[in-house]
Amino acid sequence: MQAAKAAWENGPVAKTTARFPERKSEFTTLSGTPVERLYTPVDTADLNYERDLGFPGQYPYTRGVQPTMYRGRLWTMRQYAGFGTAEESNERYKYLLAQGQTGLSVAFDLPTQIGYDSDHALACGEVGKVGVAIDSLADMETLFNGIPLDKVSTSMTINAPAAVLLAMYIVVAEKQGVPSTKLSGTIQNDILKEYAARGTYIFPPKPSMRLITDIFAYCSQHLPEWNTISISGYHIREAGCTAVQEVAFTLANGIAYVEAAVRAGLDVDAFAPRLSFFFNAQMDVLEEVAKFRAARRLWARIMKERFGAKNPRSLMLRFHTQTAGCALTAQQPDNNIIRVTLQALAAVLGGTQSLHTNSRDEALSLPTEESVRIALRTQQIIAYESGVTNSIDPLAGSYLVESLTNRIEAEAGQYLERIDKLGGAVAAIEEGFIQREIQESAYAYQKAVEAGERIVVGVNKFQVENEKLPELLRVDPEVERQQCAKLAGLRSSRDNGRVAASLTQLKTAAQGEANLMPYILECVRAYATLGEICGVLREVFGEYQPAVIF
Repeated sequence: MQAAKAAWENGPVAKTTARFPERKSEFTTLSGTPVERLYTPVDTADLNYERDLGFPGQYPYTRGVQPTMYRGRLWTMRQYAGFGTAEESNERYKYLLAQGQTGLSVAFDLPTQIGYDSDHALACGEVGKVGVAIDSLADMETLFNGIPLDKVSTSMTINAPAAVLLAMYIVVAEKQGVPSTKLSGTIQNDILKEYAARGTYIFPPKPSMRLITDIFAYCSQHLPEWNTISISGYHIREAGCTAVQEVAFTLANGIAYVEAAVRAGLDVDAFAPRLSFFFNAQMDVLEEVAKFRAARRLWARIMKERFGAKNPRSLMLRFHTQTAGCALTAQQPDNNIIRVTLQALAAVLGGTQSLHTNSRDEALSLPTEESVRIALRTQQIIAYESGVTNSIDPLAGSYLVESLTNRIEAEAGQYLERIDKLGGAVAAIEEGFIQREIQESAYAYQKAVEAGERIVVGVNKFQVENEKLPELLRVDPEVERQQCAKLAGLRSSRDNGRVAASLTQLKTAAQGEANLMPYILECVRAYATLGEICGVLREVFGEYQPAVIF
């Protein structure tokens, strides 16, 4: 085969390129990996089917985590949504469910993400802007009013105060008469990527890891269907890393969480089946498909060989995907519909368990109702009309896809070895290694765009003049005043003696080693606010101050 390919290169290809040179001297993936002119069986000669691929639902899960994948059940269609008040977001959730969405995904505003109430000085101007404002159990009750929590799976994008928001969700369910054993969904709860790529952290790494392992332990006993963490490569990719780095840094963080839980005394098979992941779907379709397949295989091997996990579910990398927000352009926003379609197709061909499709106007504002409906319809058309869901892992066996899968697994594995030598993900973040790698990749990409080496339609080629902006969603500044008024009303009407007692008990527990979830639940039941609960933990744990990396 090698000789035949060489003859083809030296014969027909050489004659053709002499007359019609190729468009570029070198072709690469979006991440900069060289792409050959043609892939043949030579490129997959080392592939061992049983060792490297296996059958769907079987180790190493390269071809998917379920034996029948989408022939049995489609992925969960989960649009990330939340803005303004709990009332407005509740209306949007009901609208999306009526349009065929199959799971909820809650976006919280920035004050909520960093544990401040809406009337805190640092919340000024941010209340309800990039997500819904949640100050207390009362807001959470409104957010899920009329939505039966035993019938819907809910994902909550919350990290530093994840334990508090999860506690609020549990208590709302109690008030609906739904036991915690019936709850299904996910909290993001991934603080390490916040230090590396996103920034909504509160506490230093050690107490943050304690809160996470406390959630693992509590949920393993009380919420058996709940995904206790969504280890996120999405935000790392949005910050500018490559596909290989997305896999490597995400799995490095996953290793750190498993190690922390094992050190806390948990059996790996008691919590690992509820670990979930969150990946980005970027524009290079085939590279993305290979990325998802490589991540699944690499994680299965890590869990089996490094941690000795025995439960097959501990070895499965189950993941939610969101299409790449950073790939959307403010210029010609309707082009984003096509971008999102390609990214969603990559996620489905890669075997995602859950998918959010971004809306066409998200480079300009929060999505309008019309835009989010189109984004949801994109998933539904792929699911029901495209035919790609009828067979499992349909691109398997492609010389290119298998070669790329092998390459991404190998290069991500090399990164993991480097991170291990630095002392693991926490040490690598504290040393600034991961941040520097992301920054360098982001810089290389931006230089390529500005030099015109990488085309972005409507941005550096095929521009139009005098573009007309579409209708945009704007959050009314009145939301902040209303939210602060509600908060004042809550503080004057609740049993403040009970609130104070519950906060004191939480402080004492935080100073010791007890699992904090029962204490946080009691604070929530007393209608202590998010800011009050996080304030107590701030007093005990302190706040993280990032080192200057660059």
